Amino acid sequence: MERIIVIAAGGALGALSRYGLSTLMNELTGRPSVLGTLIANLTGALLLGLLLGFAQERAELPVFWRTAGGIGFLGAYTTFSTFMFESADRLENGEVVFVFAYVAASIILGLALAFAGLLAGRAMA
Repeated sequence: MERIIVIAAGGALGALSRYGLSTLMNELTGRPSVLGTLIANLTGALLLGLLLGFAQERAELPVFWRTAGGIGFLGAYTTFSTFMFESADRLENGEVVFVFAYVAASIILGLALAFAGLLAGRAMA
């Protein structure tokens, strides 16, 4: 039961953080924007890489941090479903080049940041 509460608390903070980031990006651009989702997914990839890379090297890292941070916070902070919806919506509106750039940037930069985070997390341990 404790694990469920930790995941729920981390998830609530992650969801609120993503909502705040998306709202901020929409206000800065003056219209609905994919920037909030892109930034959340990229920073989430980096942070998860850091957390798990660090945890791999430091077995004494409490399971609490892996659970609250990885499953809870980052699980709710990042959003594959919104990424897919935004891509499909823009594709339906004929923004083909934008969609391919958005998908490529999300996947390539996300993978690079996750890998960099993993290496940095291991180095920090």
